[in-house]
Amino acid sequence: MSTTFWASAIVLCTGIFWGIYWLPVRAIAELGLDGAWGTGAITLAAALFLLPGIIGGKRSFRDENPLGMASILLGGAAFALYSIGFLYGKVALVVLLWFFSPVWSVLIARYVLRWHVPKLRLVAIAVGFAGLFIMLGGEGEIPLPDSLGEWMAFAGGLIWAVATAGMRLKSQVPPGSAAFLFAVGATATSFIFAPFLEPLPRIATADLVTVAGYVLLTGGVWWGLSIAALMWATLRLDPARVGILLMPEVIIGSLTAAMFAGESLAPNEVIGGALVIFCGVLEVWPTRAKRQATAP
Repeated sequence: MSTTFWASAIVLCTGIFWGIYWLPVRAIAELGLDGAWGTGAITLAAALFLLPGIIGGKRSFRDENPLGMASILLGGAAFALYSIGFLYGKVALVVLLWFFSPVWSVLIARYVLRWHVPKLRLVAIAVGFAGLFIMLGGEGEIPLPDSLGEWMAFAGGLIWAVATAGMRLKSQVPPGSAAFLFAVGATATSFIFAPFLEPLPRIATADLVTVAGYVLLTGGVWWGLSIAALMWATLRLDPARVGILLMPEVIIGSLTAAMFAGESLAPNEVIGGALVIFCGVLEVWPTRAKRQATAP
């Protein structure tokens, strides 16, 4: 099987896995690490988890492209905003606004990178913006994110689109090292935001072991192993395709939020969210069509 197939499969599985990421984030917040402090602890644990591999690695960061490394750090910052956003907004809306990123990816490809963009992808942009307007302004309101969590997800999706383009073009950093940089970028971002969002955390002595377990598990599995795999795959796929293949996270996140947090979406949010997802389907379709047309 081709490298593209395995890279696509990894991104798809990562999207499904990250659909339940909000659960440990909120659990850690309820135990005392609220706001950005929790994400900072998680990503710091991930960085420490990955550090031995960096120390024992054969390649040095001095051998890597600075813009490529900056793009990875920026990607970590984007994911940090996304992670923090779960504590300040509805899970489904936070995920949906994050997954508006394919629109940004297409715009970056067309107007910044000067890549050819098929007409159907331009239609996808229109559908995506229509979904955004309905989702955020369907009840006669100004179509802008409402809560802090929504703004963080919206900004994070834009930053992620920029980061994936930079990683695609400039980065040759190995997956383990990339995951480490990603975690460092997220840690720095989290601790910059932390003092402005919540006071210094106070954790009950009885909860210390539980908190440590959650932090180590979430940092090691979500931010360590899965991000290392995602970094490997991101370098081998078009930035827009990465955004599309992560979209199962929308469905998993929405379903689990409804099941475990009792969150529900208004009709305009459902319709707008469906259009945002449909935008993703349209956005990836030209690639498939082109392959079919050129197949022998």
